[in-house]
Amino acid sequence: MSVDTNTAPSPIHLLRTHSSSISALYISDDNERIYSGDASGEVICTSTRSLRPVSSWKAHTDSLLGIEEFGSQIITHGRDNKLHVWNRTEDVSTSVNLGGPDLLDQPEPSLGYSMDVNALNYCRFSLMPTSGCEVSSSSIRASSQALIALPNLVESSQADVWSLPSQDRLHAAIGNQKKRSIFSDGRGGESATGIIMSLHLFQSPNNKNDYNSTQNSSQLRLLLAYESGTVALRQYTGSEWDLSVEGKGWDVLWEVKLHKEAIMAMRVSRDNSFALTVSADHIVGRYDLVAASSDVSRFTEHPTKHPGNGSIALRDDGRVCGIGGWDGRIRLFSTRKLKPLGTLKYHKQNCNALEFARSFPSGGVGKEDDMSEDELARRGRWLLGGSADNRVSIWELITFEK
Repeated sequence: MSVDTNTAPSPIHLLRTHSSSISALYISDDNERIYSGDASGEVICTSTRSLRPVSSWKAHTDSLLGIEEFGSQIITHGRDNKLHVWNRTEDVSTSVNLGGPDLLDQPEPSLGYSMDVNALNYCRFSLMPTSGCEVSSSSIRASSQALIALPNLVESSQADVWSLPSQDRLHAAIGNQKKRSIFSDGRGGESATGIIMSLHLFQSPNNKNDYNSTQNSSQLRLLLAYESGTVALRQYTGSEWDLSVEGKGWDVLWEVKLHKEAIMAMRVSRDNSFALTVSADHIVGRYDLVAASSDVSRFTEHPTKHPGNGSIALRDDGRVCGIGGWDGRIRLFSTRKLKPLGTLKYHKQNCNALEFARSFPSGGVGKEDDMSEDELARRGRWLLGGSADNRVSIWELITFEK
């Protein structure tokens, strides 16, 4: 089943609460809260039940690059070279009587702590929650809550990995040692990559539940997308969770260039099995993160008819993606062969951010007495689009099941 492009749906709702271009979106894991950030540094949290704001605050003095919930906290990353960790206010999102003249009286999140970062890249952070590790001056032991990857503080073509909440830098300048591509067909090589445009920190799928094991940390990986159109996968080969400097211990597993222009956005499936990239060109790149590194067929170019793509989102199951164009259109594709599924038309300006709601099985997580299973399922099919027209569009998609 697919969308008929001649009868494409309209948004079921529009959020008009911002006065600047939307630059970041996030929806909570329970589908209760939408976070939207704009070019002025404003963040607004909206209830998915009432579709009214429950909180808004000036998080940064420049454009938002990323927003994400982290347990009882909220991480925001801005172009003002700051990353802030906020303490969430009491969750009032289940109320359906929010908004109105009392909105300004809603409590704002309190600032927990901040980090100085390098935001030259327009590259948002990548958060990897852990099952609990503690960071010492020489190694990682049990109890830190997360690792976070960011562009290096000085060199924008390199990356750092930090621990939260300790704010210790564990791995510095990843990518400063140039490695030759494993391919002989000209894709990749030793040419300059340019600055990092997107990154993703994860553990390889075959060991993703073993972060605290006594084995070495060779399963920690960092996927990097560059200004040159290159994507590289690096793996840390140090032992006993040692710290690293100057990129030492981060070996290149593969490096490939599918795009002729700078990569504008990258998304990785929730199971870390594959990644997709979009660019100023008309190509969608697909990268298999599981197959053997010597298998060239794991990297595929998918030409489209529409150049100029600035954002991408993946549905929970990894089977459907949405791509936001500079023309304001949101184009839907299957992720296996990038078969077009339809086009969503509303925005007239750049679609800067996309986010799928979380999909839950019938009667699953997030079920409340005042919402039927059908209502929960429909909310789980939402797609959010944020545009330079200052608006967030909410679309209710079909399942796309055969």
